[in-house]
Amino acid sequence: MIRHIVLLKARPEVTEDHLDAIFADLHALRLPGILAIHSGRSESPEQIERGYLHGFTVDFTDWQALAAYQSHPDHQRVGAALVAAALGGIDGILVFDLPIPGAP
Repeated sequence: MIRHIVLLKARPEVTEDHLDAIFADLHALRLPGILAIHSGRSESPEQIERGYLHGFTVDFTDWQALAAYQSHPDHQRVGAALVAAALGGIDGILVFDLPIPGAP
C-alpha cells in the first residue's frame, strides 16, 4: 500500500467552506486502486504545523494506482483547486508518499 500525504498551507483569505468543498471533490473521486481518503484540518496538540493546517491522505493499492491517479483529469482538477488555494501556489503544498509494507 502507498499512503499519499498532502499538506496545505492555505492563503489567509481562503475560507474553511472553500477548503471543505475542495476536499468533498477529492472524496468524490472514484478511481481504481484508491482504498481510502481522509481529509481535514489539523487538531495536533503539538501545534507545530508551521502553517500547514489542512491536509489529506489517499491510500493506494500500489505505485501504479498512484501514477494513474496523478495523471487522471479529475485529480488534476482537484490539484489545480488546491494550488489556487495554497499560499504561494505549489510552494504552499507538501507531498509525501509513504510505502506501508504489509498493509492491505
